[in-house]
Amino acid sequence: MPSQKAQKIDLNTEYPCPCPRRRGRLVPITLTEAMGCDRCQQIFVVEENGYVLEQLSTSYPYKKAWRWSGHRWSTAHPSLSDNYLPVGLGVILVLLLVWLPLALLSPFGSSIIWAILPVTLMVLPALMLLLAYRR
Repeated sequence: MPSQKAQKIDLNTEYPCPCPRRRGRLVPITLTEAMGCDRCQQIFVVEENGYVLEQLSTSYPYKKAWRWSGHRWSTAHPSLSDNYLPVGLGVILVLLLVWLPLALLSPFGSSIIWAILPVTLMVLPALMLLLAYRR
């Protein structure tokens, strides 16, 4: 069984490109401490004492980083998009814990408000996530 522990990245070795759906190879860039992909033209630098590969990009506001396990890349800093399902379930659970007691304690004369409120409370966080993590 291959080791899951991160291995030090050697700048003189070729690696597969960590970008998803790419079949490129990372090759060292001469006279620099960087590597470039021969297919997607992305440039990567080695950080954290040689254990983390970080993508250089001016168009993406959050830096992507990976660790080499000896046979594949794994995300160094998992982002919110990697944990979308647990975060989404957590948001729904919090909304239900807040909305349900309010709905049960209120007079049912204003049922339109209680129908619009949970929809608004679910759409606003989803819209905020969409705007924050769009490319």
